[in-house]
Amino acid sequence: MKSTGLILLLSAFIFLSCRKESFITSSDARMSITADTLKFDTVFVTAGSIYQHFTIGNENNKKLNISSIKLVGGNASPYKINVDGVSGTQFANLELEPNDSLHIFVQVNVNPSAANLPFIIRDSIEISYNGNTRKVQLEAWGQNAHFFRNKIIAANETWNNDLPYVILGSLTVNQNQTLTINKGCSVYVHADAPIVVSGTMQVNGLKDTIDRVYFTGDRMDSPYKDFPASWPGIVFQSTSKDNILNYAVIKNTYQAIAIKDPASNANPKLTLNECIIDNAYDAGIISINSSINARNCLISNCGRNLLLVKGGNYQFVHCTVATYASQFIQHKNPVLLMSNFITENNTIAASNLNALFRNCIFWGENGLVDDEVVALKDAGALFNVNFDYNLWKVQTAPTGIISNQIINNQSPQFDSINTYRNYYNFRLKATSPALNKGTNAGVSIDLDGKPRPVGLPDLGCFERQ
Repeated sequence: MKSTGLILLLSAFIFLSCRKESFITSSDARMSITADTLKFDTVFVTAGSIYQHFTIGNENNKKLNISSIKLVGGNASPYKINVDGVSGTQFANLELEPNDSLHIFVQVNVNPSAANLPFIIRDSIEISYNGNTRKVQLEAWGQNAHFFRNKIIAANETWNNDLPYVILGSLTVNQNQTLTINKGCSVYVHADAPIVVSGTMQVNGLKDTIDRVYFTGDRMDSPYKDFPASWPGIVFQSTSKDNILNYAVIKNTYQAIAIKDPASNANPKLTLNECIIDNAYDAGIISINSSINARNCLISNCGRNLLLVKGGNYQFVHCTVATYASQFIQHKNPVLLMSNFITENNTIAASNLNALFRNCIFWGENGLVDDEVVALKDAGALFNVNFDYNLWKVQTAPTGIISNQIINNQSPQFDSINTYRNYYNFRLKATSPALNKGTNAGVSIDLDGKPRPVGLPDLGCFERQ
Protein backbone atom coordinates (compact mmCIF):
# COMPACT_ATOMS: atom_id res chain seq x y z
CA MET A 1 0.00 0.00 0.00
CA LYS A 2 2.81 2.35 0.87
CA SER A 3 4.43 1.59 -2.51
CA THR A 4 1.22 2.22 -4.34
CA GLY A 5 0.72 5.56 -2.53
CA LEU A 6 4.29 6.63 -3.30
CA ILE A 7 3.83 5.78 -6.97
CA LEU A 8 0.61 7.78 -7.13
CA LEU A 9 2.29 10.73 -5.42
CA LEU A 10 5.24 10.62 -7.80
CA SER A 11 2.88 10.35 -10.76
CA ALA A 12 0.92 13.39 -9.60
CA PHE A 13 4.15 15.35 -9.12
CA ILE A 14 5.39 14.39 -12.57
CA PHE A 15 1.99 15.31 -14.08
CA LEU A 16 1.96 18.73 -12.42
CA SER A 17 5.57 19.33 -13.39
CA CYS A 18 4.79 18.53 -17.02
CA ARG A 19 1.71 20.74 -16.84
CA LYS A 20 3.76 23.61 -15.46
CA GLU A 21 6.48 23.14 -18.03
CA SER A 22 3.91 23.16 -20.85
CA PHE A 23 3.55 26.95 -20.42
CA ILE A 24 6.17 29.43 -21.53
CA THR A 25 6.81 31.86 -18.69
CA SER A 26 9.68 33.92 -20.07
CA SER A 27 9.14 37.65 -20.70
CA ASP A 28 10.69 37.00 -24.12
CA ALA A 29 7.69 34.93 -25.18
CA ARG A 30 6.59 35.79 -28.69
CA MET A 31 3.09 37.19 -29.14
CA SER A 32 1.69 38.60 -32.38
CA ILE A 33 -1.06 41.23 -32.42
CA THR A 34 -2.42 42.00 -35.87
CA ALA A 35 -3.22 45.69 -35.13
CA ASP A 36 -1.79 48.41 -32.95
CA THR A 37 -4.75 50.73 -33.63
CA LEU A 38 -8.32 50.10 -34.75
CA LYS A 39 -9.76 53.07 -36.66
CA PHE A 40 -13.50 53.27 -37.17
CA ASP A 41 -13.32 55.56 -40.19
CA THR A 42 -17.01 55.76 -41.03
CA VAL A 43 -18.90 59.04 -41.04
CA PHE A 44 -21.76 58.69 -38.61
CA VAL A 45 -24.95 60.35 -39.84
CA THR A 46 -27.19 58.39 -37.46
CA ALA A 47 -26.57 56.31 -34.38
CA GLY A 48 -24.24 53.56 -35.47
CA SER A 49 -22.84 50.25 -34.32
CA ILE A 50 -19.68 49.18 -36.15
CA TYR A 51 -17.34 46.20 -35.67
CA GLN A 52 -13.62 45.73 -36.16
CA HIS A 53 -11.43 42.86 -35.06
CA PHE A 54 -7.85 41.76 -34.51
CA THR A 55 -6.12 38.55 -33.44
CA ILE A 56 -3.60 37.64 -30.75
CA GLY A 57 -1.24 34.85 -31.76
CA ASN A 58 0.98 32.55 -29.69
CA GLU A 59 4.17 32.09 -31.72
CA ASN A 60 5.81 29.76 -29.20
CA ASN A 61 6.04 25.96 -29.03
CA LYS A 62 4.48 25.98 -25.57
CA LYS A 63 1.25 27.28 -24.20
CA LEU A 64 1.01 30.99 -23.36
CA ASN A 65 -1.04 32.25 -20.45
CA ILE A 66 -2.56 35.68 -21.09
CA SER A 67 -3.08 37.01 -17.59
CA SER A 68 -5.59 39.67 -18.66
CA ILE A 69 -7.28 41.34 -21.59
CA LYS A 70 -9.21 44.43 -20.56
CA LEU A 71 -10.97 47.42 -22.02
CA VAL A 72 -9.31 50.31 -20.21
CA GLY A 73 -12.45 52.46 -20.19
CA GLY A 74 -14.43 49.70 -18.55
CA ASN A 75 -18.22 49.74 -18.46
CA ALA A 76 -18.34 53.48 -19.16
CA SER A 77 -16.63 53.09 -22.53
CA PRO A 78 -18.66 53.37 -25.76
CA TYR A 79 -16.64 50.37 -26.91
CA LYS A 80 -17.45 46.73 -26.16
CA ILE A 81 -15.17 43.75 -26.71
CA ASN A 82 -15.77 40.08 -27.44
CA VAL A 83 -13.02 37.47 -26.95
CA ASP A 84 -13.64 34.24 -28.86
CA GLY A 85 -17.40 34.61 -28.57
CA VAL A 86 -17.56 35.87 -24.98
CA SER A 87 -18.56 39.51 -24.34
CA GLY A 88 -17.23 41.62 -21.49
CA THR A 89 -14.79 44.34 -20.50
CA GLN A 90 -12.12 42.22 -18.76
CA PHE A 91 -10.88 38.63 -19.16
CA ALA A 92 -8.34 36.78 -17.03
CA ASN A 93 -6.04 33.76 -17.40
CA LEU A 94 -6.68 32.84 -20.98
CA GLU A 95 -4.69 29.83 -22.19
CA LEU A 96 -3.46 30.02 -25.75
CA GLU A 97 -2.16 26.85 -27.38
CA PRO A 98 1.11 26.89 -29.36
CA ASN A 99 0.68 28.53 -32.78
CA ASP A 100 -2.95 29.24 -32.00
CA SER A 101 -4.75 32.60 -31.85
CA LEU A 102 -7.56 34.48 -30.14
CA HIS A 103 -10.04 36.63 -32.06
CA ILE A 104 -10.94 39.97 -30.43
CA PHE A 105 -14.01 41.71 -31.80
CA VAL A 106 -14.54 45.39 -30.96
CA GLN A 107 -17.85 47.20 -31.23
CA VAL A 108 -18.51 50.92 -30.87
CA ASN A 109 -21.89 52.56 -30.45
CA VAL A 110 -21.98 56.24 -31.36
CA ASN A 111 -24.81 58.72 -31.49
CA PRO A 112 -23.47 61.72 -33.43
CA SER A 113 -26.35 63.95 -32.31
CA ALA A 114 -25.37 63.67 -28.65
CA ALA A 115 -24.45 67.00 -27.09
CA ASN A 116 -20.76 67.72 -26.38
CA LEU A 117 -19.63 64.49 -27.98
CA PRO A 118 -15.91 64.57 -28.87
CA PHE A 119 -15.04 64.39 -32.55
CA ILE A 120 -12.65 61.55 -31.83
CA ILE A 121 -13.67 58.91 -29.28
CA ARG A 122 -10.70 57.01 -27.91
CA ASP A 123 -10.05 54.04 -25.65
CA SER A 124 -7.61 51.13 -25.60
CA ILE A 125 -7.41 47.40 -24.97
CA GLU A 126 -4.66 46.34 -22.58
CA ILE A 127 -3.12 42.85 -22.98
CA SER A 128 -0.88 41.48 -20.21
CA TYR A 129 1.24 38.33 -20.29
CA ASN A 130 4.46 37.16 -18.62
CA GLY A 131 5.04 40.57 -17.07
CA ASN A 132 4.54 42.37 -20.40
CA THR A 133 1.82 44.86 -21.26
CA ARG A 134 0.78 45.78 -24.79
CA LYS A 135 -2.04 47.99 -25.99
CA VAL A 136 -4.29 48.25 -28.98
CA GLN A 137 -5.60 51.79 -29.42
CA LEU A 138 -9.23 52.40 -30.39
CA GLU A 139 -10.27 55.46 -32.38
CA ALA A 140 -13.77 56.28 -33.65
CA TRP A 141 -15.31 59.39 -35.10
CA GLY A 142 -17.90 60.72 -32.73
CA GLN A 143 -19.68 63.39 -34.74
CA ASN A 144 -20.75 63.87 -38.29
CA ALA A 145 -18.02 65.89 -39.98
CA HIS A 146 -15.59 66.00 -42.87
CA PHE A 147 -12.75 63.77 -41.68
CA PHE A 148 -9.41 64.04 -43.45
CA ARG A 149 -6.44 61.85 -42.65
CA ASN A 150 -3.12 63.03 -44.17
CA LYS A 151 -5.10 65.25 -46.52
CA ILE A 152 -3.24 66.79 -49.48
CA ILE A 153 -4.68 69.75 -51.38
CA ALA A 154 -3.36 68.89 -54.85
CA ALA A 155 -5.83 71.13 -56.73
CA ASN A 156 -7.66 74.29 -55.73
CA GLU A 157 -10.27 73.39 -53.11
CA THR A 158 -13.00 75.26 -51.23
CA TRP A 159 -14.44 74.35 -47.84
CA ASN A 160 -17.93 75.57 -46.94
CA ASN A 161 -19.81 75.57 -43.66
CA ASP A 162 -21.92 72.46 -44.05
CA LEU A 163 -20.10 70.31 -41.48
CA PRO A 164 -17.04 70.73 -39.27
CA TYR A 165 -13.65 69.67 -40.64
CA VAL A 166 -11.50 67.27 -38.62
CA ILE A 167 -7.82 66.87 -39.52
CA LEU A 168 -5.93 63.70 -38.60
CA GLY A 169 -2.28 63.08 -39.45
CA SER A 170 -1.70 66.32 -41.39
CA LEU A 171 -3.15 68.77 -43.87
CA THR A 172 -0.86 69.89 -46.71
CA VAL A 173 -1.58 72.56 -49.31
CA ASN A 174 0.69 71.89 -52.26
CA GLN A 175 2.72 74.58 -54.00
CA ASN A 176 0.69 76.73 -56.47
CA GLN A 177 -2.60 75.38 -55.07
CA THR A 178 -5.12 77.31 -52.96
CA LEU A 179 -7.28 76.16 -50.07
CA THR A 180 -10.21 78.55 -49.56
CA ILE A 181 -12.07 78.30 -46.25
CA ASN A 182 -15.34 80.20 -46.22
CA LYS A 183 -17.23 81.88 -43.40
CA GLY A 184 -18.48 79.83 -40.47
CA CYS A 185 -16.15 76.86 -40.95
CA SER A 186 -14.73 75.15 -37.88
CA VAL A 187 -11.50 73.18 -38.30
CA TYR A 188 -10.63 70.73 -35.51
CA VAL A 189 -7.08 69.42 -35.59
CA HIS A 190 -5.63 66.34 -33.91
CA ALA A 191 -2.54 66.51 -31.69
CA ASP A 192 -0.21 65.10 -34.35
CA ALA A 193 -1.60 67.01 -37.33
CA PRO A 194 0.24 70.14 -38.54
CA ILE A 195 -1.31 72.29 -41.25
CA VAL A 196 1.45 72.86 -43.79
CA VAL A 197 0.91 75.48 -46.49
CA SER A 198 3.31 75.35 -49.42
CA GLY A 199 0.76 77.06 -51.64
CA THR A 200 -1.91 79.53 -50.51
CA MET A 201 -4.54 79.67 -47.78
CA GLN A 202 -7.48 82.07 -48.04
CA VAL A 203 -9.78 82.38 -45.01
CA ASN A 204 -13.00 84.31 -45.60
CA GLY A 205 -14.48 84.74 -42.14
CA LEU A 206 -16.85 87.57 -41.28
CA LYS A 207 -17.34 89.67 -38.14
CA ASP A 208 -20.23 87.84 -36.47
CA THR A 209 -19.10 85.14 -34.05
CA ILE A 210 -20.94 82.44 -35.99
CA ASP A 211 -19.31 83.55 -39.25
CA ARG A 212 -15.70 83.53 -38.10
CA VAL A 213 -13.41 80.65 -39.06
CA TYR A 214 -12.10 78.63 -36.12
CA PHE A 215 -8.96 76.49 -35.88
CA THR A 216 -8.58 74.54 -32.65
CA GLY A 217 -7.80 71.10 -31.22
CA ASP A 218 -10.17 68.17 -31.68
CA ARG A 219 -10.63 67.54 -27.94
CA MET A 220 -13.73 69.51 -27.03
CA ASP A 221 -14.27 67.85 -23.65
CA SER A 222 -13.07 69.42 -20.41
CA PRO A 223 -10.38 70.06 -19.39
CA TYR A 224 -8.69 69.38 -22.74
CA LYS A 225 -10.59 72.06 -24.64
CA ASP A 226 -8.57 74.76 -22.85
CA PHE A 227 -5.11 73.17 -23.07
CA PRO A 228 -2.39 74.90 -25.11
CA ALA A 229 -0.28 72.73 -27.43
CA SER A 230 -3.37 70.69 -28.35
CA TRP A 231 -2.21 70.67 -32.00
CA PRO A 232 0.97 71.78 -33.80
CA GLY A 233 -0.26 74.90 -35.66
CA ILE A 234 -0.09 76.35 -39.18
CA VAL A 235 3.23 76.41 -41.04
CA PHE A 236 3.71 78.64 -44.09
CA GLN A 237 6.59 77.21 -46.09
CA SER A 238 9.18 78.99 -48.24
CA THR A 239 7.12 78.56 -51.42
CA SER A 240 3.89 79.81 -49.87
CA LYS A 241 2.47 83.15 -51.02
CA ASP A 242 -0.57 85.47 -50.93
CA ASN A 243 -2.05 84.04 -47.73
CA ILE A 244 -4.95 86.12 -46.38
CA LEU A 245 -6.80 85.30 -43.15
CA ASN A 246 -9.91 87.35 -42.40
CA TYR A 247 -11.67 86.94 -39.05
CA ALA A 248 -9.80 83.75 -38.21
CA VAL A 249 -9.51 82.41 -34.66
CA ILE A 250 -6.47 80.16 -34.02
CA LYS A 251 -6.41 78.64 -30.53
CA ASN A 252 -4.67 76.13 -28.30
CA THR A 253 -1.70 75.35 -30.55
CA TYR A 254 1.98 74.74 -29.95
CA GLN A 255 3.03 77.39 -32.49
CA ALA A 256 -0.07 79.06 -33.93
CA ILE A 257 1.66 80.50 -37.00
CA ALA A 258 5.17 79.67 -38.17
CA ILE A 259 6.32 81.40 -41.33
CA LYS A 260 9.69 81.62 -43.02
CA ASP A 261 11.44 83.31 -45.93
CA PRO A 262 10.32 86.27 -48.01
CA ALA A 263 7.34 86.17 -50.35
CA SER A 264 8.00 85.27 -53.97
CA ASN A 265 6.15 88.41 -55.13
CA ALA A 266 5.60 91.97 -53.98
CA ASN A 267 2.65 91.08 -51.71
CA PRO A 268 2.96 90.28 -48.01
CA LYS A 269 3.38 86.57 -47.54
CA LEU A 270 0.69 86.64 -44.85
CA THR A 271 -2.08 89.16 -44.25
CA LEU A 272 -4.05 88.94 -41.00
CA ASN A 273 -7.22 91.02 -40.78
CA GLU A 274 -9.30 90.96 -37.58
CA CYS A 275 -7.77 87.70 -36.34
CA ILE A 276 -7.39 86.17 -32.87
CA ILE A 277 -4.38 84.06 -31.94
CA ASP A 278 -4.73 82.73 -28.41
CA ASN A 279 -3.26 80.25 -25.93
CA ALA A 280 -0.29 79.02 -27.98
CA TYR A 281 2.15 77.17 -25.76
CA ASP A 282 5.33 78.24 -27.57
CA ALA A 283 4.62 81.08 -30.01
CA GLY A 284 1.64 83.00 -31.34
CA ILE A 285 3.57 84.05 -34.44
CA ILE A 286 7.14 83.02 -35.17
CA SER A 287 8.51 84.53 -38.35
CA ILE A 288 11.96 84.03 -39.83
CA ASN A 289 12.82 86.67 -42.43
CA SER A 290 9.32 86.83 -43.86
CA SER A 291 6.58 89.43 -44.40
CA ILE A 292 3.34 89.98 -42.47
CA ASN A 293 0.69 92.70 -42.48
CA ALA A 294 -1.63 92.51 -39.45
CA ARG A 295 -4.65 94.72 -38.72
CA ASN A 296 -6.95 94.62 -35.68
CA CYS A 297 -5.41 91.41 -34.37
CA LEU A 298 -5.41 90.05 -30.82
CA ILE A 299 -2.37 87.91 -29.98
CA SER A 300 -2.90 86.79 -26.42
CA ASN A 301 -1.62 84.45 -23.72
CA CYS A 302 1.15 82.73 -25.64
CA GLY A 303 4.53 81.55 -24.41
CA ARG A 304 6.03 84.01 -26.90
CA ASN A 305 3.39 86.14 -28.58
CA LEU A 306 5.39 87.72 -31.39
CA LEU A 307 8.83 86.46 -32.38
CA LEU A 308 10.19 88.16 -35.50
CA VAL A 309 13.78 87.15 -36.20
CA LYS A 310 16.37 87.34 -38.96
CA GLY A 311 14.80 90.43 -40.48
CA GLY A 312 11.75 90.66 -42.69
CA ASN A 313 9.03 93.17 -43.47
CA TYR A 314 6.22 93.72 -40.98
CA GLN A 315 3.34 96.05 -40.36
CA PHE A 316 1.14 95.69 -37.27
CA VAL A 317 -1.64 98.26 -36.94
CA HIS A 318 -4.22 98.39 -34.13
CA CYS A 319 -3.06 95.13 -32.57
CA THR A 320 -3.22 94.03 -28.93
CA VAL A 321 -0.35 91.76 -27.88
CA ALA A 322 -0.79 90.66 -24.26
CA THR A 323 -0.06 87.75 -21.93
CA TYR A 324 -1.05 87.02 -18.36
CA ALA A 325 0.74 84.19 -16.60
CA SER A 326 -1.70 81.39 -15.79
CA GLN A 327 -1.92 77.70 -14.97
CA PHE A 328 -1.24 77.01 -18.66
CA ILE A 329 1.30 79.66 -19.67
CA GLN A 330 4.25 80.86 -17.62
CA HIS A 331 4.96 84.39 -18.78
CA LYS A 332 8.77 84.21 -19.07
CA ASN A 333 9.35 85.88 -22.45
CA PRO A 334 8.54 89.35 -23.80
CA VAL A 335 5.35 89.62 -25.82
CA LEU A 336 7.40 91.07 -28.69
CA LEU A 337 10.96 90.15 -29.58
CA MET A 338 12.45 91.17 -32.91
CA SER A 339 15.89 90.98 -34.47
CA ASN A 340 17.61 91.39 -37.82
CA PHE A 341 19.70 88.27 -37.26
CA ILE A 342 19.61 84.70 -36.05
CA THR A 343 22.38 82.43 -34.80
CA GLU A 344 22.61 79.16 -36.71
CA ASN A 345 25.32 76.61 -35.90
CA ASN A 346 27.23 79.25 -33.93
CA THR A 347 27.18 81.55 -36.98
CA ILE A 348 25.25 84.81 -37.16
CA ALA A 349 23.00 85.17 -40.23
CA ALA A 350 21.60 88.70 -40.68
CA SER A 351 18.94 90.14 -43.00
CA ASN A 352 17.28 93.54 -43.31
CA LEU A 353 14.46 94.27 -40.89
CA ASN A 354 11.70 96.78 -41.67
CA ALA A 355 8.89 96.95 -39.13
CA LEU A 356 6.11 99.39 -38.27
CA PHE A 357 3.96 99.11 -35.16
CA ARG A 358 1.19 101.72 -35.05
CA ASN A 359 -1.67 102.13 -32.54
CA CYS A 360 -0.74 98.91 -30.73
CA ILE A 361 -0.69 97.68 -27.12
CA PHE A 362 2.13 95.48 -25.78
CA TRP A 363 1.42 94.29 -22.25
CA GLY A 364 2.02 91.43 -19.83
CA GLU A 365 1.43 90.66 -16.16
CA ASN A 366 1.94 88.03 -13.46
CA GLY A 367 5.14 86.83 -15.04
CA LEU A 368 8.89 87.39 -14.90
CA VAL A 369 9.20 90.00 -17.66
CA ASP A 370 10.15 93.64 -17.14
CA ASP A 371 10.55 94.60 -20.79
CA GLU A 372 7.67 93.41 -22.97
CA VAL A 373 9.29 94.83 -26.11
CA VAL A 374 12.83 93.72 -26.93
CA ALA A 375 14.82 94.64 -30.06
CA LEU A 376 18.13 92.96 -30.96
CA LYS A 377 20.32 94.47 -33.64
CA ASP A 378 23.28 93.26 -35.65
CA ALA A 379 25.32 95.72 -37.68
CA GLY A 380 25.44 93.36 -40.62
CA ALA A 381 21.95 94.27 -41.86
CA LEU A 382 19.44 97.13 -41.93
CA PHE A 383 17.43 97.68 -38.74
CA ASN A 384 14.50 99.98 -39.44
CA VAL A 385 11.91 99.65 -36.66
CA ASN A 386 9.27 102.29 -35.98
CA PHE A 387 6.87 102.43 -33.03
CA ASP A 388 4.23 105.07 -33.69
CA TYR A 389 1.51 105.74 -31.09
CA ASN A 390 1.72 102.69 -28.85
CA LEU A 391 1.26 101.66 -25.24
CA TRP A 392 3.85 99.28 -23.85
CA LYS A 393 5.25 97.91 -20.62
CA VAL A 394 8.99 98.51 -20.68
CA GLN A 395 11.55 99.29 -17.97
CA THR A 396 14.48 99.69 -20.36
CA ALA A 397 13.51 101.15 -23.72
CA PRO A 398 14.72 99.20 -26.76
CA THR A 399 17.65 100.81 -28.54
CA GLY A 400 18.08 101.48 -32.23
CA ILE A 401 14.38 102.02 -32.87
CA ILE A 402 12.32 105.07 -33.84
CA SER A 403 9.51 105.83 -31.39
CA ASN A 404 6.79 108.46 -31.29
CA GLN A 405 3.98 109.03 -28.80
CA ILE A 406 4.60 106.10 -26.47
CA ILE A 407 2.55 105.50 -23.32
CA ASN A 408 4.94 103.66 -21.04
CA ASN A 409 4.12 101.45 -18.05
CA GLN A 410 0.50 102.54 -17.71
CA SER A 411 -1.91 99.65 -17.49
CA PRO A 412 -4.21 99.53 -20.51
CA GLN A 413 -7.04 98.59 -18.12
CA PHE A 414 -8.53 95.71 -19.98
CA ASP A 415 -12.17 95.09 -19.22
CA SER A 416 -11.96 91.75 -17.37
CA ILE A 417 -9.06 89.41 -16.65
CA ASN A 418 -9.52 86.30 -14.51
CA THR A 419 -6.70 83.83 -14.94
CA TYR A 420 -8.21 81.37 -12.44
CA ARG A 421 -11.37 81.05 -14.53
CA ASN A 422 -9.45 81.35 -17.79
CA TYR A 423 -11.53 84.39 -18.76
CA TYR A 424 -10.04 87.27 -20.72
CA ASN A 425 -11.80 90.31 -22.14
CA PHE A 426 -9.22 92.59 -23.76
CA ARG A 427 -11.67 95.38 -24.54
CA LEU A 428 -10.86 98.67 -22.80
CA LYS A 429 -12.46 100.17 -19.71
CA ALA A 430 -13.81 103.70 -19.78
CA THR A 431 -10.79 104.85 -17.72
CA SER A 432 -8.14 103.29 -19.98
CA PRO A 433 -5.20 105.55 -20.90
CA ALA A 434 -5.34 103.99 -24.39
CA LEU A 435 -8.65 105.68 -25.26
CA ASN A 436 -8.41 108.23 -28.09
CA LYS A 437 -4.61 108.03 -28.04
CA GLY A 438 -4.05 106.62 -31.51
CA THR A 439 -3.45 108.29 -34.84
CA ASN A 440 -5.64 107.93 -37.91
CA ALA A 441 -4.22 104.91 -39.69
CA GLY A 442 -7.00 104.55 -42.24
CA VAL A 443 -8.63 101.70 -40.30
CA SER A 444 -12.40 102.16 -40.16
CA ILE A 445 -13.37 99.14 -38.00
CA ASP A 446 -12.07 97.19 -35.01
CA LEU A 447 -11.75 93.45 -34.23
CA ASP A 448 -15.49 93.28 -33.49
CA GLY A 449 -16.21 94.82 -36.89
CA LYS A 450 -17.51 97.94 -35.14
CA PRO A 451 -16.67 101.44 -36.42
CA ARG A 452 -13.65 103.47 -35.43
CA PRO A 453 -13.96 107.25 -35.31
CA VAL A 454 -12.81 109.56 -38.07
CA GLY A 455 -10.79 111.39 -35.41
CA LEU A 456 -8.49 109.87 -32.83
CA PRO A 457 -9.00 106.10 -32.43
CA ASP A 458 -8.23 103.97 -29.39
CA LEU A 459 -5.03 101.97 -29.21
CA GLY A 460 -5.25 98.23 -29.63
CA CYS A 461 -7.60 95.93 -31.52
CA PHE A 462 -10.84 97.01 -29.80
CA GLU A 463 -12.47 100.43 -30.09
CA ARG A 464 -14.57 101.37 -27.07
CA GLN A 465 -18.06 102.14 -28.36
